[in-house]
Amino acid sequence: MEIKTRVIFYHKNCISVLTALMSPRLDYSDRKEHKMIVSYARTSTLEQVAGLEGQIRDLKAAGAEKIFAEQVSSVAERAELERALDFVREGDTLIVTKPDRLARSTTNLLDIVARLEGKGVALVILSMGGQRIDTGSPTGKLMLTLLGAIATFERELMLERQREGIARAAAEGKYKGRAPTARAKAAEVVRLEGTGTREEIAAQLGISSASVYRILRADREKGAAA
Repeated sequence: MEIKTRVIFYHKNCISVLTALMSPRLDYSDRKEHKMIVSYARTSTLEQVAGLEGQIRDLKAAGAEKIFAEQVSSVAERAELERALDFVREGDTLIVTKPDRLARSTTNLLDIVARLEGKGVALVILSMGGQRIDTGSPTGKLMLTLLGAIATFERELMLERQREGIARAAAEGKYKGRAPTARAKAAEVVRLEGTGTREEIAAQLGISSASVYRILRADREKGAAA
C-alpha cells in the first residue's frame, strides 16, 4: 500500500490532522464501467495509529479497492472525507467500519447518506450496534429511516425543553427575550439623521451601516408616499 502523509498544525490546538492513505495504484480511467468499493477511515489523533490501521485492515477485508483515510477531529474539516464523497460514482459502494468514523451526529449521517443516494451510491457500515448496515438493501434503508425518525424525535424533545425553559424563565421574570434589533431602533436612526455619517450613526446605536441605510430609505419612501 502506498502511504502519503501530510501534517497540518492548527494554531489553536496544534493537533496534527491529516494523513491520507492510498490504495495500490489502479487504473481508474474508465470509472463509468468499473463499479468500485470505496472506503473511508478516520481517527481523531496521531496517537491512534493502531486504530487507523485496524480500520484499514477491516476495510480491505471487506473488499475495499480504494481507501481514503485521515487522522482528524470530527469537528474539524475532513478533507479526505470530502475527497471520498467526490470520488464515488453511480453504482459504487462506500464502506466505513462504524458510523462515528463517518459522521458527527445522526443528522450528519443522514445528510451524508442523502448525498450518496443522490449520486446512486450505497453506504455500508460494517458495525452499527453490532449489525452490518447496507443502504442498498431494504433492511438497511429501514434502519436509516428509523434513525431519521429518532433524530427528529430528539430535536422535537430539545425544542420542547427549550420552550418550557423560556416559559419558566418568563414566569419568573428572568427572560428578557431577544436583544433589540435594528428595526426597533428605527426612530433613533431617523432622529440622528444629519448628525453624522451613516457609519457614525450605526456605531452609536450598535447596528450595521446597511441597517441605517435601509431605515432612512424606508423613512424617505414613507414621507414621499404621504
